[in-house]
Amino acid sequence: MLTRRIVLQRAAAFPALIRARSGSAADRPNILWILGEDLAPWLGCYGHPLVRTPHLDRLAAEGVRFTCAHTTGPVCSASRSAFNTGLYQTSIGAHHHRSHRKDGYSLPDGVRLITDRFRDAGYFTANVLEYAPGVGGTGKTDFNFTAKRPFDGKHWRERRPGQPFYAQVNFREPHKGPAFVEARRQKELIDPAKVALPPYYPDHPVVRDEIANYLDAINLLDYKVGVLLGELERDKLLDHTLIFFFGDNGRCLLRGKQWVYDAGTLVPLIARWPGMLKPATMREEPVLSLDITASSLLAAGIPLPEYFHGRPLFGAGAKPREYVVTARDRCDMTVDRIRAVRDRRYSYVRNFMPERPYTQYNEYIEKSYPTLGVLKELHAQGKLNAVQSLFMQPRKPPVEFYDLAADPHEVNNLAASPKHQALVRRYAGILDQWLKQTRDQGGVPEDEVASLDFHGSLFA
Repeated sequence: MLTRRIVLQRAAAFPALIRARSGSAADRPNILWILGEDLAPWLGCYGHPLVRTPHLDRLAAEGVRFTCAHTTGPVCSASRSAFNTGLYQTSIGAHHHRSHRKDGYSLPDGVRLITDRFRDAGYFTANVLEYAPGVGGTGKTDFNFTAKRPFDGKHWRERRPGQPFYAQVNFREPHKGPAFVEARRQKELIDPAKVALPPYYPDHPVVRDEIANYLDAINLLDYKVGVLLGELERDKLLDHTLIFFFGDNGRCLLRGKQWVYDAGTLVPLIARWPGMLKPATMREEPVLSLDITASSLLAAGIPLPEYFHGRPLFGAGAKPREYVVTARDRCDMTVDRIRAVRDRRYSYVRNFMPERPYTQYNEYIEKSYPTLGVLKELHAQGKLNAVQSLFMQPRKPPVEFYDLAADPHEVNNLAASPKHQALVRRYAGILDQWLKQTRDQGGVPEDEVASLDFHGSLFA
C-alpha cells in the first residue's frame, strides 16, 4: 500500500513536466486515450512483418513505445474496471467478467472513476462516438459496477471554449464480431500462408485464416486511428494533447484473451506528448495499465489519491516496476481463478482451481474461436503434438513457471525444475504478498462480494 507521504511526493514531482500546473484549467493539456479492444502488440512499430500500421507507427516515432505493458486482467470488463479507477479490479469487487449488471453494485467508498476526478479539476470528459463521417468509437465502458454519468459528452467539440478535455475513443476492430467482417472488405488482405504460428497451434488452414483475419482487423484499426489523428490535427489539438494508445487486454485468439499468459495481457502502449516526451523512445521495463491512469491524472495536475495502485510513468516521481501482477476470475459462465507475476524474464502462474481444465465450456469461445474446433478434432484423432496437446489436458498444473527469454510462448513449464526452485519460491512469495496488500477478493464467493465491508478492508 502506498503511504500518503509517498503519494504526495510523486504528485509534487510530476508537474515539472507540465507547462502550467498552477494556471487555469485552460492551460492544462488535453488527454486522450485511444483504446483497441483485444489488441496484441502486433503493429509495425513493434516489428510485426505482415501488418500495415503507418499511423500507429507514426505515433510511436513521435512518442514513447513500451514493450512490456500489461493490463491487470485478460478480459475487457475486469481490465476496464481497473484502469478507469486506478485500482485492481480484484480489490474493488469488479473482477468477475460482466458482473453486477443488474444488482446496482457501486464502487466502494473512496474509489472513483477517473472521469469524476477530471471533471472536478475543470475538464470536459467525453467517450467519443462519430468523429468523422461514418468513422467513430463505440462508446464502450463495460464497467463491473454502476456508474452515474461516467462521461459528459460524446465528442471533445462539445466542451466550452478553452476548456481542456479528457476523452476516450474505443475501437472494436480487433474484437471478434462485425469488425472482423468489415476487415475482410479491405483492398489488401493478409496472406494466411505467411502467418507465423505459435507452437501451441497446429498448422491448419482454419487456424491460419483466423489469425490472418485478426491481422486484417488491426490494419483496419490503424486506418481509423489515422482518421482520428487527422481530425485532431484539423482542430489544432494534436500538439496540445497527451495521447495514450493501448489495448484493453490481449489478443482474442485461443490461449490469449481470458488467460494470463503474455498473449492475454500484453498490449501495445504508446504515449505521445509533444515537447514533453522524447520522440522515438523505447522503454522495456514492466508497465501496468493502471500506470496510464496515474500518469494521466498527474499530467493534469491532479494529485493521486492516497490509495492507488498506478504509478506515474514520467517525471521525477516515476518509479519503474520490477514486475506486474495480473488476474483472471470468472469469464462469462466459466468459473476460474488465476493469478500471475511476471517481469521481463520470468512468468509465474498460480491456478487456484487446477481441477478445472483450460477447455471448460465457454459459449463465446466456442462460437468465436474456430481454432478451438480444430484442436478438439485433431486431439480426438491423436494428431496433436505434445505442446499442442497442453491446452487439451483434463487438469491445469497448480503452478506454472516460464523463462520468457528461452520460452516466449510459455509452453515449457519449469515449476518442478530443481534448478528453478529458488525462483519459483521467490515469485510465489511476491504473489502471496500482493494478495494481502491489495486485499484480493477473488477467494470470496461471487454472491457475497456485494456485501463485503470494502471500506474497512480496502483502506485499512
